[in-house]
Amino acid sequence: MRLISIFISLIISLQAAKVVETRWLEGQVFSKYLEDRKVPLSLMNSIDDSDKQFLSEIQIGMKFFELFDESGQLLQALIPIGEEMQIQIARDKSSGKYSFDIIPIEFSKDEYKVVTQIETNPHDDIIKATNNRILANKINSFLKEQVDCRKLKKSDTLAIIYAQKKRLGKPFGSTDLKIAMIETGGKKRFIYADEEGVPFTKTVKKITYDSKGNRVTAAQIRKIKASYIFGMPLRHIRISSRFTYKRWHPILHRYRPHLGVDFAARRGTPLLAVNKGKVIFAGWKGGYGKVVKIRHRSGYVSLYAHQSRIKVKRGQSVKKGQIIGYVGSTGRSTGPHLHFGLYKRGKVINPLKVLKKSSGKIASFITKRIEIKGAKEKRAKIMKMLKHPPINYKWEYFKLNYTLINEKKHYTKVKS
Repeated sequence: MRLISIFISLIISLQAAKVVETRWLEGQVFSKYLEDRKVPLSLMNSIDDSDKQFLSEIQIGMKFFELFDESGQLLQALIPIGEEMQIQIARDKSSGKYSFDIIPIEFSKDEYKVVTQIETNPHDDIIKATNNRILANKINSFLKEQVDCRKLKKSDTLAIIYAQKKRLGKPFGSTDLKIAMIETGGKKRFIYADEEGVPFTKTVKKITYDSKGNRVTAAQIRKIKASYIFGMPLRHIRISSRFTYKRWHPILHRYRPHLGVDFAARRGTPLLAVNKGKVIFAGWKGGYGKVVKIRHRSGYVSLYAHQSRIKVKRGQSVKKGQIIGYVGSTGRSTGPHLHFGLYKRGKVINPLKVLKKSSGKIASFITKRIEIKGAKEKRAKIMKMLKHPPINYKWEYFKLNYTLINEKKHYTKVKS
């Protein structure tokens, strides 16, 4: 019942309904998807401009669920955009009209334990033991930095503890690997994960960060051309809302992805181009109000929303730091601020991973002592697992097919 509770409201009155799982195809566009499912293209016109940007967040190969009635009519589709939010297309049972919305993804997250013997390699053996390809890929990258898997022998032992999101009974999103243990030649090697999921073999490790708090590698400590560096869109920075796929919208009073960064500033504060480029849009854009979009080198496009006044025109070339407009509160906004978005080759990215205050070498470093939380307890769990091996949870990878039995008002799961 829990597995398909998100469909109950639409199919409680139907004789039978079927849920199928499919993948988003390469080259597939949203309008063509609607056409293929016989959904009126007028639905596209009903989508707010600020929501249309999320259509480009549907990833190639992304698995999504569709609900059909007996005649093959689409009743509902749930298409993930990231791991927390999803596009919902729903057909009203009374009017027959379709609606578009963006809603949170319903999932559970539980901890799982695995103990298996090495027969071929960790990746293939994990798939055989758990049928979880997401976990297998994760353990592969987790181990390769700490263990030479080529030296592992048959009958060596691999034990892991991980947390996995589950959506409609299937693994979903990324795997949170807590700890892994490899026993080879009678010696046990424990591999822990820090708060960022980075593996290392000691419970305490010194890590070097730059002055902004980013991890620093030798490859980063080098001279960078100023033209490759993105500056800030305001002279004085105060972040009021960060990039996230799930934020409570203060006006809509529901969850919405926030695919950008909000900078708090007074009305009329000058907005600066983050890098040199060409203005590709300057005008009104739905909930974003007055907007400027600038195309930069290497496939980057920057977006500056809610402006009170625009100072540039489409087709105009701009320099880094040039004033392109002024902070305002146009469009769907609770008050004066800049909503700044950044895209690379058409895909939205977190601006704070790219924007920098200055160019040149990384000026200062901070060395932090990172201690694994609960390392002792996790190690004790692994030792207990070795003495009393758990039954490995095996994930099901079959095409979903559910039938509603109206008289009993519950669903029967049919394995096809």
